[in-house]
Amino acid sequence: MLTLSVRSEIKSVARALDSLARKQLPFATAQAINATATGVKEAEQQNMRKVLDAPTPFTVNAVAIKRATKSNPVALVYVKPVAAAYLLPYEIGGPNKLNSQALLKPVGAKVNQYGNLPRNLVKRLSSKPNVFVGKVQTKGGLVDGVWQRTKQTRGKRAGLKLMVKFEDAHEAKQRLDFRGVGKRTVAATFRGELDKAVAKAIATMR
Repeated sequence: MLTLSVRSEIKSVARALDSLARKQLPFATAQAINATATGVKEAEQQNMRKVLDAPTPFTVNAVAIKRATKSNPVALVYVKPVAAAYLLPYEIGGPNKLNSQALLKPVGAKVNQYGNLPRNLVKRLSSKPNVFVGKVQTKGGLVDGVWQRTKQTRGKRAGLKLMVKFEDAHEAKQRLDFRGVGKRTVAATFRGELDKAVAKAIATMR
């Protein structure tokens, strides 16, 4: 969640208005805040696409807005809880671990366009008679994952094929700088949005 104050800009505009135009200021302020919040949301989403490796639409669309009103001129730009839980390490640091479970690394299994395993793939694979989940001693050491027993074919012996590897969480190196992106966007856009909103409100006064 990102909350920023723009009171100083509002006071500056208010001083330049006459008493009649000043009555339009609360409505114009809410409009300007919401327009700015939309800009912040778009900037955060663009930054996600830049920083993260092929983020899914679910992740990008998790950025949401609680809009301001005339009576409550406060807008919140936030990340929905489910996505916030796994994006937090990319904001403050820490292991990119989901729900205290091992990370799943695709090896021989097909992934979607975002490089992720389809939902419930491990469960579906492990239900097959020629697939098991467990640790296997390999030349490179003990490997925990989902294994498929392969049949002997011409020129190739029967063996094991690693489909999905279970790995320990590692430190998230990317940084989204959610607050920094928001602050810079507000600083660059709010006053312009407020001036436009005030001008429009004055033009439509009755």
